[in-house]
Amino acid sequence: MNVSSPTRPPDDDAYWQRPDPSTDPLDRPEPAPEPETPPYPGPPRAEPPPADWRPPTIAHPPPPRTLPPQDMDALDEAEGSARTVTYGVGLVVGAIALVVICLLCARVVL
Repeated sequence: MNVSSPTRPPDDDAYWQRPDPSTDPLDRPEPAPEPETPPYPGPPRAEPPPADWRPPTIAHPPPPRTLPPQDMDALDEAEGSARTVTYGVGLVVGAIALVVICLLCARVVL
């Protein structure tokens, strides 16, 4: 076992250097030759489309229909009712949550 320090700096590139060509090639087989591929002739030629290839188009589409009139008063009333229900549900859930938190805190204190 050698415990002495080296006398020269380590060669960081020694690991990455190619092996000496005169050494044994480790009995590796020769790589198989790649088969020759024929040259790519390019994409096939496309035939031009016939003169009447486009589908028929409608020159003048019909005008859009008119929308039914909106009752703004009824919309405002429905929105107000929905807001009241939302606030009511929120208040009930908040009250239940407050009661549960108070019960949990009382249980921890006692």
